[in-house]
Amino acid sequence: MKGKWLGGVLTVGFVGAALCAAVAAAGDNGSKDERVLTKVTFVHYKKGHGKPANPGKGGGKNPDGGYYAYISKGAKWRTTEAFRLNLACDENTGGSLDGVIGNAVAAGMEAWETAGGAGLSIFGGIALDRTATYQNGDYRGSNTISFGLYGDPNVIGITTVWGYFSGPVSQREIIEAHILLNDEFQWGDASADSNGDGSPDSFLMDVQDIATHELGHVAGMGDLYETGASEETMYGYSTEGELKKRDLYKGDIAGVTGLYK
Repeated sequence: MKGKWLGGVLTVGFVGAALCAAVAAAGDNGSKDERVLTKVTFVHYKKGHGKPANPGKGGGKNPDGGYYAYISKGAKWRTTEAFRLNLACDENTGGSLDGVIGNAVAAGMEAWETAGGAGLSIFGGIALDRTATYQNGDYRGSNTISFGLYGDPNVIGITTVWGYFSGPVSQREIIEAHILLNDEFQWGDASADSNGDGSPDSFLMDVQDIATHELGHVAGMGDLYETGASEETMYGYSTEGELKKRDLYKGDIAGVTGLYK
């Protein structure tokens, strides 16, 4: 997929994070042969704050081949679906960040779909929708990316992924996802030099950096906390001015291409 920000519509498909392994069943448990819809919520903490409850499930780690983890082995999108993107955030009342945010989300999706030169089909189109909100990550039959106040100034964002994460690997599937970016932070393009002093805007939480990490969860990837995994996009912590998560590292590439092969 080629990510293109067209101002009104995205013709493509968001934080270092501590994993809150909040896995909840939607409905009863059923028999072991039934598929049960569950959710996994990743709480993304600023570096130095928060402790991961669980580093992820499945996947693998290799100092030479890179580190990666999956939400659940085999759990991936088996159809491409649209995402509703709400550009509104506290720093964007005049719409000055619309292009930055739109391009950042598009670039994050493209990074995962073109990993290692592969042409992966993960995300569907994205339509702008000023009514799209996180709503506690509740299941509602559509996928959303939005900004909002979370309440904890150390939480950069939250991603909730719904799917079937148990049973035969061949039947595991992601079916819905919601991303919330915390308006407690000042968002933007941290690589820009808005002051014209020759230095990047390192005070900003970079939208593309965080979006690419969060979209990794949406694609089926878990968080990483090993010191050796600090260069991976799915490394679990971030901070203002960080840019390295914009581009996938070797473990990210190995993990997502292995999942969608």
